[in-house]
Amino acid sequence: MALQLAIRSYAYSLSRPLRTASGAWQQREGWLLRLTCGISGRVGWGEVAPLDPAHRPACERALSRWQNSVNTECKRDQLEALLPKLPVEVAFALGAALAELDGLVQAWLPAPSSACLLPAGPAMLSMLDQLLATHPVGDPITVKWKVAAIDADLEWSLLSRLLDRLPPEARLRLDANAGWERSEADRWAGVLEGDPRLDWLEQPLAVDDLQGLRDMAKRVPVALDESLLKQPALREQWQGWQVRRPLLEGDPRPLLRQLQEGRPRLMLSTVFETGIGFRWLALMAGLQQRGPTPVAPGLAPGWCHQGPLFSCDPAQVWAAAELGC
Repeated sequence: MALQLAIRSYAYSLSRPLRTASGAWQQREGWLLRLTCGISGRVGWGEVAPLDPAHRPACERALSRWQNSVNTECKRDQLEALLPKLPVEVAFALGAALAELDGLVQAWLPAPSSACLLPAGPAMLSMLDQLLATHPVGDPITVKWKVAAIDADLEWSLLSRLLDRLPPEARLRLDANAGWERSEADRWAGVLEGDPRLDWLEQPLAVDDLQGLRDMAKRVPVALDESLLKQPALREQWQGWQVRRPLLEGDPRPLLRQLQEGRPRLMLSTVFETGIGFRWLALMAGLQQRGPTPVAPGLAPGWCHQGPLFSCDPAQVWAAAELGC
């Protein structure tokens, strides 16, 4: 099957800097892919959105083979054979485009209500107050707070103020991004153990401290994130919650099948993608809601600006990338 592949780069800034245990960043850069079938005229779309800046050069090298012309002719079987050898971010984009060409997505689902992402540090309190002031009383709200990002004692004092403010029907997620040592994680677990509002501690320990993570999961719910990216085999081994970021996992078709079949304890999370990647994230989060363990996805509402780059219409996103808006 003859396919035409076109690539377009994009760049934008988050509405505010995001601070994690790995540092602070605000700029997002990536590439959009458009795959067109020369026979049927059908179009499939994909997005390459590396979150780690160190992954960007490998993605750029992988894409360079197709960037010499506006539309590069490709053969379907060659693309499929190449997928496992590509950086996972590029493999996601190609797999997504091929899946769309094949009609594997019957309908794009709307995004479910998301957890609210709170900024690191003292700014967390003011945003939490704003959220609670505008949220209907008695309705459940899920908040996620980035921790292990500033002075440990200051964060510790902020925790008690957060817990005092959080209503009993709320849900809480704390994301340490692998930034805690065991002693610090134990201190937080000691306060949170038994709190019915706690969804989980997200990646509280280093990605390779699997014994520490297993021990902590006996006390409080633990969701793996970065560990799953470093050791993909854990996706089939870890029985607790998993934070899944499809755009960083390679070909999305296997994960799509798992969600369609009702795989439990998966939470879908953003990498601050454009509207093309977000269609897949919304679809998978919608499927997760229909499964046995529905939970609010991590879509970070309010952290990206509004505009055509984030449209649900891929053609608008493609045009916006060319215009730089």
